[in-house]
Amino acid sequence: MSPDEIRRSARPLDGPADLDPLLERIGEARYVLIGEASHGTHDFYAWRAALTRRLVVERGFRFVGVEGDWPDCDRVHRAVTGASGSSPDEAVYAFDRWPAFMWANEEVAEFCRWLRAWNETLPPERRCGFHGLDVYSLWDSLRAVRGYALRHLPEQAETVLRALHCFEAYGHDPQRYGLAARLLPGSCEEEVVGMLAAVRQAAPSGEAGLAVRQNAEVVAGAEEYYRAMVRGGPDSWNLRDTHMADTLDRLTDFYGDGAKAVVWAHNTHVGDARATDMAAAGMTNLGQLVRERHGAGDGNGAVVLVGFGTHRGTVVAGEAWDAPAEVMAVPPARHGSLEALLHSSAPERALFVVPPAGADRPGWYDRPVGHRAIGVVYHPELDHLRNYVRTVPGRRYDAFVWLDETRALRPLHGEPPGETEPEAFPSGL
Repeated sequence: MSPDEIRRSARPLDGPADLDPLLERIGEARYVLIGEASHGTHDFYAWRAALTRRLVVERGFRFVGVEGDWPDCDRVHRAVTGASGSSPDEAVYAFDRWPAFMWANEEVAEFCRWLRAWNETLPPERRCGFHGLDVYSLWDSLRAVRGYALRHLPEQAETVLRALHCFEAYGHDPQRYGLAARLLPGSCEEEVVGMLAAVRQAAPSGEAGLAVRQNAEVVAGAEEYYRAMVRGGPDSWNLRDTHMADTLDRLTDFYGDGAKAVVWAHNTHVGDARATDMAAAGMTNLGQLVRERHGAGDGNGAVVLVGFGTHRGTVVAGEAWDAPAEVMAVPPARHGSLEALLHSSAPERALFVVPPAGADRPGWYDRPVGHRAIGVVYHPELDHLRNYVRTVPGRRYDAFVWLDETRALRPLHGEPPGETEPEAFPSGL
């Protein structure tokens, strides 16, 4: 890759006003998916929030969908829209399952305080929401459906309770359920399908109906996900990202009237999998699915995918699932990687807006290169061996935010181990 090509492609990035070229590229896009190269870096969260604020204020984006669980994020949604008595700080602090630092941090709390203040200037029907897209909250979602059905859908309560009692036989352990469903003839699939059909039919319109329907969708998705996870291979990853894409579609339908959505998730979910070696492994992802459903391919105006990268710094992560979160050093990037090339050729902070494919596009955008991905479980000493995804940058993303040296985010509290849902494949992203 030519250093001169990279330098000529770089745009300055000193403050939110320098995002103007990216806002111009976004134009009237309805879906802007904003990534992060790790779940524990202050700078990624801060720049992602800065871009999101501009999209909400200047372009009328209606909700933020995040790589988080529906019940926890619904609590935040109600706080930022004024639908509950909780403050944004209380709602964010209440994330308590590992990796709580991913959402219970100063960066997210600051954004949510801003969003609450912005929403207070708007009528309730125009306020910007905050929603979880993920599939992990099997037990919390099942309990939420049960509670709603007992209060508001008594005719469906027996169907819901059958699904609950089926899962209780496995001791509230999703992995145990997935293993048993693989080795033994029985599963809870039939009970879950019945519960989902009953809730879809009976739940009312409005936000309360949306919440109970989405919790039922999470239970159905999680039941299938945990059975697939035990089998191994890419199926569980694909089920998870398909669930996130389906949830995004349900939310845009709910908000209606050409609603625009911002998505926050890891680069491995946001960047189009077809431009990486994930595709050869049989994996799809959220960015690919949104492009396929709502645009003709990379460069289409309806969908914009934004990636992030860094050369070195610090990050919050754990040595294992449920291990205490700690600040770890991020070593200089592997030789020959995208990060090493940008470190040697680009300014310390830069914005890259990918030009349309064609003769005038600098060649480095279309050459495959390793691209670092750090999850919530991280071993810096093994970084050069396991943390790089082969990527064609200009096909994976529509824009890229480069921050040469970054620092760890600021968690709100410690990481007490407790009952958690298992992570997706590959681990920690």
